[in-house]
Amino acid sequence: MAANTEDFVIVGAQSSDANEHISKPALSFWQDAWRRLKLNKLAVVSMWFLVFILGFAIISNVFVKQSDANSFDSDNVGKYKNLPPKSGLPIPGWNGKIKSPGSTEATDSYSDNNVKQNFLFGTDNIGRSLGKRVIVGMRISLLVAISATVIDLVIGVTYGVISGWKGGWVDVVMQRIIEILSSVPNLIVVTMFGLLLGNGVTSIIIAIAITGWLSMARQVRNMTLSLKERDYILAAKSLGESSTKIAIKHLIPNMAGTIIVQIMMTVPSAIMFEAILSAINLGVKPPTASLGSLISDAQSMLQFYPYQVLIPSGMLVLISLAFILLGDGLRDAFDPRASEA
Repeated sequence: MAANTEDFVIVGAQSSDANEHISKPALSFWQDAWRRLKLNKLAVVSMWFLVFILGFAIISNVFVKQSDANSFDSDNVGKYKNLPPKSGLPIPGWNGKIKSPGSTEATDSYSDNNVKQNFLFGTDNIGRSLGKRVIVGMRISLLVAISATVIDLVIGVTYGVISGWKGGWVDVVMQRIIEILSSVPNLIVVTMFGLLLGNGVTSIIIAIAITGWLSMARQVRNMTLSLKERDYILAAKSLGESSTKIAIKHLIPNMAGTIIVQIMMTVPSAIMFEAILSAINLGVKPPTASLGSLISDAQSMLQFYPYQVLIPSGMLVLISLAFILLGDGLRDAFDPRASEA
């Protein structure tokens, strides 16, 4: 018995056009990574915070000179020294009142010393504006971080790609060089260059240039060993593409996610490295300030003037934490195995 087609009802799509309709727009790798990153609110907040900090560090060069942060009135040191933060508003801890050593009650240090100017972040033990010194210290810390980033990109990526691409005895020799450099502690390198060049940002940057790129080189080399066996790399080699073009057009773009995440993790390490060196007097030269030197100089007065330690250390923690959170967000965003939202 022939079936009556009128008894059947089409369920779902009513036309071929509807069957071929794509419910989601096609996204490129970078668009999909940005979509994933936006789902991580902490990473997005960290990103905009770092954009603000970097922009402020650049613009502050115009109105906060390093000489301004280092200068003080030698005739009125007793008048301006150790003034607490004062915003002009009745905010506890930011109203200019503090317990002086030996006193039991908080008093207004500005009125006691007849100081008309308000220092938003207070002053240090010789009357220099702590706010200006924190701004200068932040610039130096970011300079070290940017230098570490450039070194990672230029030396680490190039070295890793060459080592992984060439393979054989070239890879063996290059990896032995990395192992030798890894066995030398950074502190010894910084001390050596400090003796040769004097303490300062230059010595720190050179120490990072010698040992800071090793981790990036290892990761890029491992990725290169994996990628160079892919079909599209073999096809490019068959078509006669040079090794340089293959690296620039295929290898590095496909490793971009790993490289960016590694950089985001390198930056806070470089900032903390500079802070630790400055804290043990192997960093920048006085009177130039860095966040580490500010913390080191004020730690002896922590009991009486805690703001001199808390303000630079708070800035150091915020910047480092922002880079770490952004790095975590980027790692998840570039991971193709991340779950769909």
